[in-house]
Amino acid sequence: MSQTVLKQVKTASQRDDSEIKAIAQENMKWAVELTVEKYRARLYYHALCIVKDPQEAYDAVQEVFIKALREHRFFDEEFQMKAWLFRVTSNLCYNIVRDKRRRRQLLNLREEEARPTEPSLTSTKKVQNDQSHDSMMIALNKLSENHRKILILRYYEDLSYNEIAAVLQVKLGTVMSRLSRARNRLAQVLGPSHPLVLEFVA
Repeated sequence: MSQTVLKQVKTASQRDDSEIKAIAQENMKWAVELTVEKYRARLYYHALCIVKDPQEAYDAVQEVFIKALREHRFFDEEFQMKAWLFRVTSNLCYNIVRDKRRRRQLLNLREEEARPTEPSLTSTKKVQNDQSHDSMMIALNKLSENHRKILILRYYEDLSYNEIAAVLQVKLGTVMSRLSRARNRLAQVLGPSHPLVLEFVA
């Protein structure tokens, strides 16, 4: 069956990474299109969970694909495409969050200096903003970055332990122990009988 026919029969999401890599040997442009089509939505929602801004999430994913095009090993047989894409997305998005936090802290400091009689205004606004997020995001935001990151990868992106190990560049045992500690911490924040905790333990 010709590649043209295969292209019509199979969607990108139905193709294994190994199949896309094989296509890349003959048609690089098509392989790139398949990769973008297969992973664009998943990477976008992964980015959105971290940066919580649709435009920033979209821009981050665009940048990830640009980096992928520049990665000469990307379609190599042994290269872990999926893990690489999620790792680069995670790193980029957490850098965005850290930069935003630094800017916000600087702005908050300037506001406090300008309004010394209202020292609690900024923190009050922060609490109000937190309450506008859904309960899951609020809960995850109370965890450390490592705990939040591993819960998102496991339960939102449905990555396997091996894939998480590749994304975070840690050993498999570290993934298992860190995930266990993250679930325990979530139980401390929400209470052991909270539906979200029970869902993560299930």
